[in-house]
Amino acid sequence: MYSLAVNGISPRYGKDCFFAENATIVGDVEMGDECSVWFHAVIRGDVHFIRMGHRVNVQDGAVIHCTYQKFPTEIGNEVSIGHNAIVHGCKIHDKVLIGMGAIVMDGCVVESNSIIAAGAVLTQHTHVPSGTIYAGVPARKVKDISQELISGEIERIAENYTMYASWFRNL
Repeated sequence: MYSLAVNGISPRYGKDCFFAENATIVGDVEMGDECSVWFHAVIRGDVHFIRMGHRVNVQDGAVIHCTYQKFPTEIGNEVSIGHNAIVHGCKIHDKVLIGMGAIVMDGCVVESNSIIAAGAVLTQHTHVPSGTIYAGVPARKVKDISQELISGEIERIAENYTMYASWFRNL
């Protein structure tokens, strides 16, 4: 992992985290326990702060950033950020799945137990209510989430990435 202090502030990590050797984490980034940051992912807390809860996985090629003096990025617990997704200057609550290639823009709020579908684009200031799926460009609500989908997808993926990270920590 490439880690760098910016303006004297270094990234801070909880326990039992996994960082791929080519992941990049810089600046005012704080994450909880059992997080994982995968290959070619970038987390840039250089222009504002980024706060991440426990058991967050940032998959291959994903980018997390913020907007200078306007929008920090806050991510709750058990959040999965899919391959090549962009999460920028927004607030993501607990137990959310951000699909592969999705884009979440400045000022968005994604409430708990929600899914942002692969390739979806949440335009600036979109509010995603708890228990919904948003898809499309621009993203719109497509349906409510069942309890089976919450446990079968959102929770399962977060649990799986915690397990995958353990494989790499033990190498």
